[in-house]
Amino acid sequence: MRVALCQLNSTVGDMAGNAARMLAWYRAAAHRGASLVVFPELSLTGYPPRDLLDLDDFLRAVGESVFSLAGASGRAGLLFGAPLPNPRSTGKHIMNAAVFCAEGRVLAEVGKKLLPIYDVFDEARHFEPDPEPACPVEFAGLRWGVHVCEDAWNEDGFWPRRLYTRDPVQELAAAGAQVLVNISASPFHARKIPVRRAIFESHCRRLGLPLLYTNAVGGNDELVFDGEAYVYDGAGRLLASGLPFEEGMLFVEVEPAAPGDAVPAAAGAGSGGAPPARVRPLFGWNPDRDREPEEAKPRPELEAIDSIHRALLLGLRDYAAKCGFRSAVLGLSGGIDSALTAVLAAEALGPEHVWGISLPGRYSSPGSLADAQALVQNLGIRHHTLSIEPMFTASLDTLASAVPGGTAGVTEENLQARIRGLLLMALSNRYGHLLLSTGNKSELAVGYCTLYGDMAGGLALISDVPKTTVYALSRHLNRTRPVIPESTLTKPPSAELKPDQADQDTLPPYELLDAILEGYVEEGRRVPELIRSGFPEDVVLRIVRLVSGAEYKRRQAAPGIKISPKAFGSGRRMPIATAWPPLESHARTPSESG
Repeated sequence: MRVALCQLNSTVGDMAGNAARMLAWYRAAAHRGASLVVFPELSLTGYPPRDLLDLDDFLRAVGESVFSLAGASGRAGLLFGAPLPNPRSTGKHIMNAAVFCAEGRVLAEVGKKLLPIYDVFDEARHFEPDPEPACPVEFAGLRWGVHVCEDAWNEDGFWPRRLYTRDPVQELAAAGAQVLVNISASPFHARKIPVRRAIFESHCRRLGLPLLYTNAVGGNDELVFDGEAYVYDGAGRLLASGLPFEEGMLFVEVEPAAPGDAVPAAAGAGSGGAPPARVRPLFGWNPDRDREPEEAKPRPELEAIDSIHRALLLGLRDYAAKCGFRSAVLGLSGGIDSALTAVLAAEALGPEHVWGISLPGRYSSPGSLADAQALVQNLGIRHHTLSIEPMFTASLDTLASAVPGGTAGVTEENLQARIRGLLLMALSNRYGHLLLSTGNKSELAVGYCTLYGDMAGGLALISDVPKTTVYALSRHLNRTRPVIPESTLTKPPSAELKPDQADQDTLPPYELLDAILEGYVEEGRRVPELIRSGFPEDVVLRIVRLVSGAEYKRRQAAPGIKISPKAFGSGRRMPIATAWPPLESHARTPSESG
């Protein structure tokens, strides 16, 4: 029988729209011969629905949509993810579930057994884990080992420390599953894909079962889903994968075992002794595009820098579209961060929908102004120049009576950034553009940014991209056509808020800073461990203080697109008022308080 694995881009909360697209794809896949059509985890609601799950009217709409989809199913099976009522009298009132339908009714409901509550995940806040033993779903003469996302991420022996006491995939094999089917909404980060592939390969080798996997695709708030459906055989060989970061279907033939095929050793005594199914990839196809099907084949992993590029584009495109924006505005300083942000915006939204604003002041260098103008010409985006000098002078004059000693120093520097933020927000308000703030992860980590200034915006596109990766990505984008001026890539980075200013006057070299931040923020390494590994003690202590002291700023930052294993925001929840880590007492200096 033919199975279609669907990588669908759902919008959170749009049950009517999501259900309509699922039904259209289901019918298109059935027309192409599919006997089972599989959609991702929570494809009906979009992932993550967060506290929408606390709203009674939202859950009523979910129930009505589940009933409607089930009723519209025909001979072909329809498998999709949705919240379902918990049938038990205790625990949370809903489960994260897979719904298996055919012939106008629900054939099976499979609750998620393992609920992640780490990093960006908070599923136990809303869902009750399914306590029942994992059991295959019988359909069309085969036993399908349906499970949901995290249920595949607790294999014994794969992790240094397992988070859960159960292994639902092992349970399915012991219960006689002939083919494993995982539906996921697995968010992207740049190191995840190799781990994900290794997990599924390990399951198949250990259990001797083929595996079909499909994943959500698209951006929802700060999360990006990369799609990339998989087909593995029982020896752990990747036979085919779907397109990364694109919608589409991957078709595979699933056939009963041939007479005499061996039963996996993992099958339990009550499994019925059924040998595993055979799988054969067929083709990939997108019903929304006017293209012929393409041969299904295993695709190599994208290079990390290419995957980051695609994730940022998809995240921006979907954030704008799903929030109702068609265009973006951003400040162009002539520096590398605003240049990269402008290039990504032009590629994601179209250059005709991007407006770059130069905001020169008394410390802006002629070279930076020329770089910004060259970038505008290379991209073909709209451009306007607004001098901040009259407002800056007027602000200094107004403050003079309240600040007899003058405003020199960080106060004066931040005032310029806040004037720029004020003007950019005014343009955003007037024309309905999405304001993109242009700060990177390195700056956000140590507070080298100004509240209500360069932090102002609706989306902080590169706020999870370290400065060293900003340069690497910019050169990656320049490899075929030098859009970003070479002088932007080679000049010392500077905020240009005082004469002859350079970032390295205040911060350590970005190569050192980013290496320490990667160890401390992303890998969770402690201060003594960082020092023992060779980082200078004084630099480590200073950086850790800055990271802790800037937490209050990050709470007020615009959301950013997650591309790392540990991004600031919902995946890293630190207190603002804290005495940890226990370094010597310190107070915020003016340079850290902006």
